[in-house]
Amino acid sequence: MTDEKPQSQDQDSQAPKEPDTGQQDSQQAQQAEQAEQPTPKIVVDEDWKAQAQEEKRRLAEQERATRAPSPVGGRMDQAAPGAAGATRELPPASFATLVSSVVTQILFALGAFPDPQTGRRYRNLALAKHHIDVLGILEEKTKGNLTPEEKQLLDGALYEVRMAFVQAAQGGR
Repeated sequence: MTDEKPQSQDQDSQAPKEPDTGQQDSQQAQQAEQAEQPTPKIVVDEDWKAQAQEEKRRLAEQERATRAPSPVGGRMDQAAPGAAGATRELPPASFATLVSSVVTQILFALGAFPDPQTGRRYRNLALAKHHIDVLGILEEKTKGNLTPEEKQLLDGALYEVRMAFVQAAQGGR
């Protein structure tokens, strides 16, 4: 007996296999169903911006409701370091408060008062000049829009910090 295989088996294994007709039929059926279904219509909502702004406003209101009341112009619930359980009153937000805040930064940079944490006085003339320039920009950008009192406050503050800067730059204070 020989181990020869019948010739028909070799031809079957070498011939390319045809795909299963059942699988082919199901793919064609799916394609036909997809062709029959209308393509989805894209709807553009022209008022989307207003809706987005309204949603943003609602979310902001919800966040405000869940947070503690703002300490601006009211009581500050957390005490300053070193103040045993004390609360302090914050000034209301105003033009005068803004000018005062920048002037304080300038004086601190000029070494007019010590750092509250270290007790040391620091002098940084470049930083002081930067803050003076900020006040100058504030003066320029608000020209004609200030009350006489606000203009007087800003003019006086600028004069005082410029003179203090000159004095510090010459080695005084």
